[in-house]
Amino acid sequence: MGLETMSLLASASVAASGGTALAFAKDSVAIQGGIHLIVPSDADYQTRRSVTAKVKPASINVKTGVYTKDKKSMSLTRPKVLTDGSVVFEVFRVEREMHPSSSAADALEMNSLGAQMIIDSDAAGFWANGTL
Repeated sequence: MGLETMSLLASASVAASGGTALAFAKDSVAIQGGIHLIVPSDADYQTRRSVTAKVKPASINVKTGVYTKDKKSMSLTRPKVLTDGSVVFEVFRVEREMHPSSSAADALEMNSLGAQMIIDSDAAGFWANGTL
């Protein structure tokens, strides 16, 4: 199976299980319209994982009276020290745009479908090696 035959579950419940809780805490990095969080238990600054969350609220165009969509994004950054000592930053980003007339149920459904696009077995080849 692959992306061409991908199947996602409408109105599904998506949840993670197992594993160990990874606690995040706010640090002093200022983010316009958002927040920056770190994993304080990561003692080495070079490899400290972080999350940045941003919100751009919907706004109304005063000339047309039409609302824009809101935009919410989160990114997880994981620094990695390579064998040559250089540091690279691996990043995972997720973003959602919704019109203000959309309901909370609409937004939750988008979240559920989006999460499935990441974890669904039909998309595993895409995430592993870019196969379409």
